[in-house]
Amino acid sequence: MYITRTVEDDIIQNLGGREVIIVYGPRQTGKSTLLSRIREKTGLTTLAVNADLTAVQRDLSSQNLETLRSFVGDHELIMIDEAQRVPNIGINLKIIHDEIPGVKIIATGSSSFDLANKIREPLTGRTRTYRLYPVSLLELSAKESHTSIEESLEQYLQFGMYPALFSLRGADQKVKYLEEVVEANLYRDILELENIRSPKMLKDLLRLLALQIGSEVSVQELATSLGAGKNTIKRYLDLLEKAFIIYRLDGFSRNLRKEVTKSSKYYFIDVGVRNTVINNFNPLAMRTDTGALWENFLFMERLKRQAYLNIRINCYFWRTYDQKEIDLIEEREGKLFAYEFKLSAATAKKPTLFLNTYPGSQYSQVNRENFRSFVS
Repeated sequence: MYITRTVEDDIIQNLGGREVIIVYGPRQTGKSTLLSRIREKTGLTTLAVNADLTAVQRDLSSQNLETLRSFVGDHELIMIDEAQRVPNIGINLKIIHDEIPGVKIIATGSSSFDLANKIREPLTGRTRTYRLYPVSLLELSAKESHTSIEESLEQYLQFGMYPALFSLRGADQKVKYLEEVVEANLYRDILELENIRSPKMLKDLLRLLALQIGSEVSVQELATSLGAGKNTIKRYLDLLEKAFIIYRLDGFSRNLRKEVTKSSKYYFIDVGVRNTVINNFNPLAMRTDTGALWENFLFMERLKRQAYLNIRINCYFWRTYDQKEIDLIEEREGKLFAYEFKLSAATAKKPTLFLNTYPGSQYSQVNRENFRSFVS
C-alpha cells in the first residue's frame, strides 16, 4: 500500500529552482520510493543511482569536471540515494551545480551527521533540506478514514509507522521486519561510520532510554549504569539523535528558579523501534508503559506535522523540582501552549502554577478521543 508523502509535491515544486534538494531520514522510511514517485510525476530524464555501489562512489567523488559531465550525461535530473557514502560529496555536487547548468539534483541520506558534515560548507546557500520520517497520521488521514485509524491505533502503538508495515499481515511478520530494521539498518550508520568501540554499550544505552521515555534522563545515571564516562554517553546520545533513532526534548524555564532545565527527555523517532529494543509487543491491556508509549507516539506525530507543514515552533517539556509537570510546551505566535497527554479522556486538573506563572498561556489535554486534530 503506497501512502503519499507530504513532502512529495513540495519537492517537485522546488525542483524548478537551482537548489540542490537534500532529503534526510532513517533507513526504510521510504526515501527510495519517494524518489521513484518524483521521477514518475516529473517526467524528467533521470539518472537514479545508489551510492552504496562502489562504481557510483568512484565517479561521484572524482572532483574532475569531465568525469562528472560524463556521469551526468544528458540527464535533466540526478537522484543520489545514500549520498553520505560518497567521499567529498558536497564538493562534487557543488561542481555539478555550478558547472553543468540546468541539471537538477536530489540527494538522500540516512545519517544526518555524516551527510551534513560533507555538504554544509561546499553547498552553503545552494540547498533546500527536507526530513522524511516514518509515515505520519497526517499523511495517513488523507488515505484512511477516521474510523479506520482509530481501529488501527493500537497496532500503531505496538509496531510503529514504518511504511513497509502497512503491507505486512500478522504480528510475526511485523516483529521480524522491525528486528531486521534495528539490527541491520539503524545501528549500521553509527557503528560503521563513527568507529564505535563498544557496540554493546550503544545497545545497552538505547535499551535504558527505551525504558525511560516520558521521563527525564540523567546523563550521570546513564554513565554510572553503563560503567562509562559522561562524555562518552553524551557522544553516544548525540550520535543516536543524528542517526534518527531518538529525539531530545529540553526543559522550559523563564521565571521560576525551581523549574528544571538541565535535564532532557528522549523520545524514539518510532515507537515500533522502541518496542523492538525492549522486545515488548504486548497489547495495550497487558502493558505497564501505555502512558509513556502514548506520550512518545503523540509527540512524534506532532513533530512530523510541524515539519511537513513548515510550522516553526519551539518545543519543550516543563517540570518543577516539586514534581509539577507538563508533557509538552509549544512556543509559537508569541504565546505558550501547554499539552498534557492522557490515553483516557479522564478529566485532569489544570496546571495552575504554570498558567499563573505565564499569563496568557493556554492548556489542553490530548487523549484518545481528541488526538486526531492535534496530529493531523
